[in-house]
Amino acid sequence: MQSDPFSNEFIYSLESEDISKIREIPKSDLHNHSCLGGNRNYIERRTGIKIPPFNGVLPSMQAMHEWNNKYLGDHFNNREMRILLIEAAFYQAKQDGITVLEIGEDVWGLGEYFNNDISELIDVFNIAHNEIAPKIELRLSIGLSRHCAISYLEECLEHFWGHKEFYSIDLYGDELVQPIENFVPIYKKAKENGLRLKAHIGEWGTAQDVLRGIELLQLDEVQHGIAAASSPEVIKYLITNHIRLNITPTSNVKLGRVSSLQIHPIKGLYRSGVDVTINSDDILIFDSDISSEYLRLYKANNLTAKELDDIRINGLHIL
Repeated sequence: MQSDPFSNEFIYSLESEDISKIREIPKSDLHNHSCLGGNRNYIERRTGIKIPPFNGVLPSMQAMHEWNNKYLGDHFNNREMRILLIEAAFYQAKQDGITVLEIGEDVWGLGEYFNNDISELIDVFNIAHNEIAPKIELRLSIGLSRHCAISYLEECLEHFWGHKEFYSIDLYGDELVQPIENFVPIYKKAKENGLRLKAHIGEWGTAQDVLRGIELLQLDEVQHGIAAASSPEVIKYLITNHIRLNITPTSNVKLGRVSSLQIHPIKGLYRSGVDVTINSDDILIFDSDISSEYLRLYKANNLTAKELDDIRINGLHIL
């Protein structure tokens, strides 16, 4: 077990179920889709638009996209409102005691909202960061959708290559929409550019999909990866190769991938020795910030307060 100056306070705050105190303690969020990761009160205060959280279980990724279109959709489909969503993500992180935040923009957003001007996009994040939450360590990420053609993604990425402001690259969307090997050339180029390599795998797929994705794309980290829990072979591979899983427990439950937090596989993965972190995913949809994630897992008797503190500390460290 690791410890830091906040460990005793964090453990006590979990055991006393004091969410306000938990929010004061340093934490990371390494799996946050920034334009869905903001503070709903901030957005309502600035725009008058109310965005309700989803209650219940979404039956599919398509249902999540339909919710997104209904409550965000045209309301936020311009440069000004896109920037506001980014600001809301920094505001949310600051309110929740996040000291390491990994967020970014999807490559298609560069042309859609920022006139294919990469300097403008970087400036938008830096200005929001400096004005709203300057004490947070920002790790800027490049987002890729599996739903886009490879040629289109490669064209978009030409604007991003060579810009050292970006820390990582991440692939997300429907895991089955096209073969993972299609993305190998992109990830080879991303590695040459010194980016940390991440991808969403094992949220919907299998443990073998996790293993195959890591090997093909030479990943450093996996977003979700919970399917790995079903395979001792894959668990051993993750441990041996120091592959981190950035897990989003409430999202997994609300998308029907896990029936409850009580049996969420993060417990088995962590206790087996896999490097795991706890993250938010889409706060505007799932209504669970990082502090709530920790408290919910504790109240569900999934992990102990000391184990959760160990995970918290782990997420604050660069590998």
